[in-house]
Amino acid sequence: MEKRVLLAIVLSIAVMYGYTLIFPQAKQQPPVAKVDMSAPAATAAVPAVANPLPVVVPKQAVGAEQQSARDVTVETDVYKAVFSTLNGSLKSLSLKEYKDVAGAHGKEIVLFREDNSPSYTLASEYPGISQDTNLIYAPSVQSLNVSGNDSKALQFVATSANGVVVSKTYTFTGKGYAIALDHGIANKSSANVSGSVNLILRNRSLKPKEDAGRYEVFGPVTRAASDVVFDKSEDIAKSPKTYAAAVKWSGFADKYFLNAVLANGGSIASLSLKNNNGIMEQRFSAPALSLIPGQSAAVSHKLYIGPKDLDILKSQGEQLEQVIDLGWFSAIAKPMLHSLKLFYRYLHNYGLAIIIITVILKVLFFPLTHKSYKSMKEMQKLQPKMQQLKEKHKDDREAMNRAVMELYQTHKVNPLGGCLPMIVQIPVFFGLYKALMFSIELRHAPFYFWLQDLSAKDPYYVTPIIMGATMFIQQKMTPTNMDPLQAKMMLALPVVFTFMFLNFPSGLVLYWLVNNILTIAQQAYINKSLKEA
Repeated sequence: MEKRVLLAIVLSIAVMYGYTLIFPQAKQQPPVAKVDMSAPAATAAVPAVANPLPVVVPKQAVGAEQQSARDVTVETDVYKAVFSTLNGSLKSLSLKEYKDVAGAHGKEIVLFREDNSPSYTLASEYPGISQDTNLIYAPSVQSLNVSGNDSKALQFVATSANGVVVSKTYTFTGKGYAIALDHGIANKSSANVSGSVNLILRNRSLKPKEDAGRYEVFGPVTRAASDVVFDKSEDIAKSPKTYAAAVKWSGFADKYFLNAVLANGGSIASLSLKNNNGIMEQRFSAPALSLIPGQSAAVSHKLYIGPKDLDILKSQGEQLEQVIDLGWFSAIAKPMLHSLKLFYRYLHNYGLAIIIITVILKVLFFPLTHKSYKSMKEMQKLQPKMQQLKEKHKDDREAMNRAVMELYQTHKVNPLGGCLPMIVQIPVFFGLYKALMFSIELRHAPFYFWLQDLSAKDPYYVTPIIMGATMFIQQKMTPTNMDPLQAKMMLALPVVFTFMFLNFPSGLVLYWLVNNILTIAQQAYINKSLKEA
């Protein structure tokens, strides 16, 4: 039993300290076939005239590549974006509802900001037009404001030197993060045009130094078929990667935010990832098309640029919420997140929501905990008799084991009774750990007094120290059948946990602290009830 108790304690340490070693976050990457992105035969052909987009060609579009690039600003209720007429690409985008730091001095979170034109994101490549050609598009408006439930479009149109007319139409909503993107291509030339429309999503693949907590997660993520794969930027830098089938979406994510392209009607035939001088390029290739003179075609995508909010991501479809890696226990973590948001609606404080969830979990597990402590108390009472049996059968291990089992049966004691209830609770802890650790809701969420950001560490280390003290009290109150040396060694655990929790998000420390306080009260009640019995 001593070894079992010791194992249970080691498991409790592994919960917080060795989690990433026991349960790696990245999922197994499925084998993907390599394809030649330049070969039209590698992708399924689509009818050239299927669902053609209306392409409005302004007079200034012809020969527009000779003009100078300029900016077009789009502002909605939730973000401000700056597009460039150079390739109809995106230069910058900042979120209005999220700040870079907590407090009144926080500035809007910037998800894109590029001054170097080759690094602009959402650039496009078209069949019949050299990839080296940088088209200057004519915009339909000079600026755009969208609010509420309104929906407005920004169209870029250009004509290449050989007469191929292309358009990019972005459709925005006032209070949503999703953007519809429709590519149109009309073959006004005298020759056939064939190939794929490509959309390029670019992101900085080198982690910025500021706001380190935000970049604990940083890299491309892709859903191909039913698998969600989290690639590492450093791996892509060594060897580019290609996904050649059933790509539903792909993007670039940090801990709290996501930039992604979603397929619309099978519009992603293949995807390639490569690191280009510190820029992560994700090239989305549509199914191959072939246009004779006078024909046109359309390719549609859906963009998402915004927070990794579980509810918002789920509303985008295609299981985009899987971009939040909640680990093996996501079935538990997701209800925890929903519960957190539910209580926040009434309490308007995520710290109080954490406390309520902790109390509910403690009540739900009370019967198991009661059984565990009762079993440990009974085992503690049997310690003198077990020592006698060990002395009596010290030279016959098999006989000693039989005698010990008979002792358990006589007194109706289950030697695993003290361990199993704790093991049952481990998945719940993992789920809650993930929910709190990667919840954007806790980002810059204040509690009370000095705790003004539940996603950041306690600036004065008050809560981790109190947590360590409560853990020590809890340990002293817990029945044990360890020998004195082992018991002294276990007293070091509160110190170890205190140091581990110093830099943990204060929201997670708050959960552990409240859980310890409730456990102390619970142990006092159980000890009293067992003594009276």
